[in-house]
Amino acid sequence: MRFSKQSLLILTTMLLLVLAACSESDSSDDSDKESEASAEDKDTIIIGQINWPENIAVTSMWKALLEDEGYDVNLKLMEMGPQMASLAEGDLDIAPEVWLPVQDKSYYDKYKDEANFEEDPWYRNGIVGLAVPEYMEDINSIEDLNANKDKFNGDITGFEPGAGTMKKTKEVIEDYDLDYNLIESSEAAMIATIQDKVDNKEPVVAPLWKPHDIFSKADLKFLDDPQKTYGETEKIYMASRDEFKSDYENVYNWMSNWELTDEQLGDLMVSVQENEDAPIKGAEKWIENNQDVVDEWMN
Repeated sequence: MRFSKQSLLILTTMLLLVLAACSESDSSDDSDKESEASAEDKDTIIIGQINWPENIAVTSMWKALLEDEGYDVNLKLMEMGPQMASLAEGDLDIAPEVWLPVQDKSYYDKYKDEANFEEDPWYRNGIVGLAVPEYMEDINSIEDLNANKDKFNGDITGFEPGAGTMKKTKEVIEDYDLDYNLIESSEAAMIATIQDKVDNKEPVVAPLWKPHDIFSKADLKFLDDPQKTYGETEKIYMASRDEFKSDYENVYNWMSNWELTDEQLGDLMVSVQENEDAPIKGAEKWIENNQDVVDEWMN
């Protein structure tokens, strides 16, 4: 068969058009896949979690609520310092527990231009300080500690070193010229030590905070803080990465409406603790019993 030059040109042109169409289709498929991946990533909300009773309670509650709304939620166990750094870098969506105006002020000052700190707190009655058992009747102020150093072996039993309260406790040691060592460990180890000491009627001093379930398990008292190094009433705020509000407008609005009273937070903590092996189930039970409270946040 013989082709004229004109016929050959037409066939060549048609072949090029077919190849171009295939290439465009492949590119479109790749674009669609990238778009689907981005949408999937955006549906996963990463919330920082610290191994503190109130933190486990509220993060479990929000995981239950948001997953019921169709979101995927990843609770990432991180200490306070890494949480703040991850917010600034955009790797974490929510850090739910920032204590101000005193405990986490250093983190606020460092990251206030790189992350979003809520103006309104979700909890308003926080207390922080050094605590001892009630049976230590002669020790009622931080100023009493040096004269009783031998009773405590010169140790203040602490927890994770990156926590704002641990940093503040180092300031307390300086402000009151305490001849004590601040022992760094974990919150769980600190609580276990306190419980063991109380069970055996032995001395122990530790930096603690309310709300915390240890006060329902052991008879403890805060020491007076005449210099107010720990501050007075603390409030707990949520912080988020800068673009979280625009990426998840509904979720941001729900969480901005979030506020708990002493009773509500206490009940939530108890419900979660009663389901220690499945904290989400405990949170779900609390949600079911407090649907009117939740509805106010979610509307």
